[in-house]
Amino acid sequence: MKIAVATEGTMVAEHFGHCSQYSLFTVKDGKVIGREVIANPGHQPGFLPNYLADLGVNCVIVGGIGARAVELFGERGIEVISGAYGPVEAAVHAYLAGSLKSSGGTCSHDHGGHEGCGGH
Repeated sequence: MKIAVATEGTMVAEHFGHCSQYSLFTVKDGKVIGREVIANPGHQPGFLPNYLADLGVNCVIVGGIGARAVELFGERGIEVISGAYGPVEAAVHAYLAGSLKSSGGTCSHDHGGHEGCGGH
């Protein structure tokens, strides 16, 4: 299993498409066995879900995300956990422990400047 976390520094990013990087965690038997950080290759409609799917990602953890991106991830069989916040490592461990659940909220971009995308 591979988990991608939208990342700003060491924290879960508030917005999926506009984060600076993605932390990719490789998980085997419920334990993290590898981690790499990749730069966000750019926010173009429809690109990132396919890009991350092609990297083998099975789950995405983020603060906020657009409804269309959630749809595209779903089409590729990728689980989306939105509404996450705090340290990246803690979010991944909470997910693996079964205590991190998606808020199901999406970012509509109707609020100026992306404030509130995180859903918290």
